[in-house]
Amino acid sequence: MIADLAIRLGPWVWWIVGLCLLAAELVAPGVFLVWIGLAALVVGAVSLIAWESALWSWQLQLILFALLSAAITLAGRRYFASSETSSDQPLLNRRGASLVGRTATLTEPIREGRGRIRLDDTWWSVSGPDLPAGMRVRVADWTGSELLVEPIA
Repeated sequence: MIADLAIRLGPWVWWIVGLCLLAAELVAPGVFLVWIGLAALVVGAVSLIAWESALWSWQLQLILFALLSAAITLAGRRYFASSETSSDQPLLNRRGASLVGRTATLTEPIREGRGRIRLDDTWWSVSGPDLPAGMRVRVADWTGSELLVEPIA
């Protein structure tokens, strides 16, 4: 039944497959089906020209579709991976990294390498040399869960 429909539609079957794949990309976005859909549209365009040719068999069409799908997918992923734009706020989701260089007063002393400070409205665990409470410190680094501080001379 499907083979009969494909024969009756002729080269337009590739256009229908391509448009269905592009529509499926809208329903399940992931920027993957778009490349395969584009490959189907290219095979459809070639089919419009070469449909009557004896060399243009369904096997050749499937091979061309598979090769184009792989090539267009790799080219598209490489293009979009290389064109990542830099953010105007690179530290937006890295709050601790945005605190590097700031100064604060130790609210709890650093004992055995651990203490706490308050920056803005947040309490932060800090590590560094043993220091008494009330000492001014500078945030030197951020490890993901705590701030590394050093005393201000």
